[in-house]
Amino acid sequence: MKITFPHMGNTYVAAKALLEDLGNEVILPPKCSKKTLELGTKYSPENICLPLKINIGNYIESIEKGADTIVITGSCGPCRFGFYPLLEQEILRDLGYDVDLVTFDQPQEGIIELIRRVTKVTNTKSPYKILRSGIKAKKVLDEADNLIDFSNSVRARAIDKFKVDVIINKFYKDIENVYGVKEILRLIEDARKEMSKIKIDKDFKPMRVGIIGEIYTIIEPFVNLEIEKKLGYLGIEVNKSLSPSKWVDFHLASFPFRSKEEKRTWKAAKPYLETMVGGHGRETVGNAVMYAEEGYDGLIQILPLTCMPEIVAESIMPTIQNDYDIPILTLVVDEMTGESGYLTRIEAFVDLLKRRREEIGSEDLLFGS
Repeated sequence: MKITFPHMGNTYVAAKALLEDLGNEVILPPKCSKKTLELGTKYSPENICLPLKINIGNYIESIEKGADTIVITGSCGPCRFGFYPLLEQEILRDLGYDVDLVTFDQPQEGIIELIRRVTKVTNTKSPYKILRSGIKAKKVLDEADNLIDFSNSVRARAIDKFKVDVIINKFYKDIENVYGVKEILRLIEDARKEMSKIKIDKDFKPMRVGIIGEIYTIIEPFVNLEIEKKLGYLGIEVNKSLSPSKWVDFHLASFPFRSKEEKRTWKAAKPYLETMVGGHGRETVGNAVMYAEEGYDGLIQILPLTCMPEIVAESIMPTIQNDYDIPILTLVVDEMTGESGYLTRIEAFVDLLKRRREEIGSEDLLFGS
């Protein structure tokens, strides 16, 4: 069995560590690229959301490398992600690919079926081995996400910002050539040590921008056109409302109860959106409120074209913007998104934030505050 999975931020790093630690052969899909998008767009329904199109591209490229089993998570509720497994299986079957697509969700057949799927993919029936490897993989996921957060902080302040990208790019390239949890953790530690050596402007106080929106478009760099790097090069420190490790903390670490962080987010959203609308629509609203209350300079919402939960959240953003006097930019992405126009909007937004900071500074001087 040769296992693969779609790219989604750092989830593939932890998935590789988990499955290899259990003795499986992992086929990593190539890094998301224009070719990936073209393949996915060609064979997916025209009006389906962008994440599915990228997934299909990932699968085709992995199958061509020898993968015969695909592992993905499932979902339910008012979001099309819940239909991904069925739709993707049909697309691959129509293309003539004889692969096994295993979904980790709540199957209609019950818990026995879920256990069967887990034991099949993990290559063991030992709950102890699965739990032990899962804990190790969670550590990998946490450390990988922390590394990216650290890189965003350093990039905003670095004298030579390009050095940050060199280290991160090398880290992701080296992951393909190492095996298991220990070696991946070593790579993360080495990358962090190298990044700590980069010279920064200790007197510079970067503006802070919170990234909110649909989880896939937030955490997959190819899909959001490397927005974290773009903002970092403009001297902006980025904080993402969602990441793979946060998703695990929200939905798995506290199962069957809701995590404190998720409850806090829902409470913040309640005055504007009291009920679930699918996906991470309610979280988008709640995180927008919390970022505003924490004094962030601006917010950027990213969503795929036609994403229903995020369209609901987007309609609430102008009210939050007025109530908290915080600029909010909404970026909608699909296969037709052009980088030039995308970058122009980001640069204009950053210019707005800088002018606001200058005006606030002038007022403080004028009134002696």
